[in-house]
Amino acid sequence: MRIAVTGSIATDHLMVFPGTFSEQFVTDQLDKVSLSFLVDQLDIRRGGVAANISFGLGSLGMNPVLVGAVGKDFADYRSWLERHGVDTRSVHVSETKHTSRFLCTTDRAQAQIATFYAGAMEEARDIEIQAVADRVGALDLVIVAPNDPVAMVRHTEECRARGIPFAADPSQQLARMEGPDVRILVEGAAYLFTNEYETSLLLKATGWSEAEVLDRVGYWVKTFGPDGVRVESKDTEPLAVPAVKVDDEVDPTGVGDAFRAGFLWGLHAQLGLERSAQVGCTLAAIVLESVGTQEYTLDRADFSKRVATTYGNDAAAEIESKLRV
Repeated sequence: MRIAVTGSIATDHLMVFPGTFSEQFVTDQLDKVSLSFLVDQLDIRRGGVAANISFGLGSLGMNPVLVGAVGKDFADYRSWLERHGVDTRSVHVSETKHTSRFLCTTDRAQAQIATFYAGAMEEARDIEIQAVADRVGALDLVIVAPNDPVAMVRHTEECRARGIPFAADPSQQLARMEGPDVRILVEGAAYLFTNEYETSLLLKATGWSEAEVLDRVGYWVKTFGPDGVRVESKDTEPLAVPAVKVDDEVDPTGVGDAFRAGFLWGLHAQLGLERSAQVGCTLAAIVLESVGTQEYTLDRADFSKRVATTYGNDAAAEIESKLRV
């Protein structure tokens, strides 16, 4: 299964605020908010949704094709991704702009406030999916992850026009995009990914009911953090998969990306929806215990043990038989 992952490629600046954001907001003064949070910690890490998903797929033994736009400052990051199995030859390098920046502050309650600078990502709209497919031979699935909004719409429209299956992962861009564009992203997707809050945003933006969304996609994969995952389609009974227990929650940044990587790897390994979701939840737990979205390493025995603890020995044996880490 050849997967191309389109979306953001960025540097993450991750900060920790020792208090809680909610304590700093005055309800009747929200229209005049002016706050500065003094943080105790700063970590600068590699990130970006498409890069995070690709790193996860590469760490699990695949060779995903990363598709996005970066600045000339990408050289070291490129080497890192290639060492972890990611094909970066379809990444566009801007002549004038820097690689995107993600600035995120996490409080004591794991709430986050973030800002994203697009930079070179704006040039992703000029990338053609067919050129990527021609280079690698064919594409079995294209992930349309958060990116330049124009690029997301164009990639989706091109996939539909050329008959290339795609997965819609609008994620953070639901706060930026208008209803008509969100509808374009969803229509005809083989898989749709949202978390609980994004589900509400998507329904509000499109004006569709959940049933109307399910009429337009193959599978809708909804993540609920510690409450696990739910996979739905209009033709099957909903599938609920519990989350993997985490002893020490370190940083939630990139957890959703890790789930997507694990889920997609499971599809690649022909494990079925339930096992794929279990792999996704396991990888998400590993990332939740790490600072940074690509700072983890995978150990076959430890991975299988985590699966067995939550999902049983049969699940662990089936998943481990496919692992190449």
